[in-house]
Amino acid sequence: MDEELATLLDPVLRDLKATCAVRMKVREEWDDAVGDLVMLYGPDGSGAGLVPRFGSCAAERVADFADQAQDWAVEALCAALRPAVWPECPEHPDSHPLAAGVVGGVAVWSCPGSGRVAARIGELGGPVTGVGGDVGGGVITS
Repeated sequence: MDEELATLLDPVLRDLKATCAVRMKVREEWDDAVGDLVMLYGPDGSGAGLVPRFGSCAAERVADFADQAQDWAVEALCAALRPAVWPECPEHPDSHPLAAGVVGGVAVWSCPGSGRVAARIGELGGPVTGVGGDVGGGVITS
């Protein structure tokens, strides 16, 4: 895998491994139309590709990969008959997932309702570090 692609995907895959109830298999593949891509496969064999789409900076590209991974996770959770919310918003449990985005040049997960940052992408389930600003006025701690 391209070193830049691996660096961008590492935090996203870390969050999936740390907090998603569905275990995934990760495989690097090649597609003639898009080039390098990473496939996420669920226990039932269904999969989805994470492909570089857009973003002018590394944080935007990480957030885009996180958004794609979130789509896979929701589908995989649904197929496993589990609540289809990933990653769960700690501010509003059992209601909606966090949204991937960029705040202050950092790729983060935040509440789509309040805008509060829950974690840097790559740090779900761990302490939030170095994210001073947010859209809604505070960092969510669980």
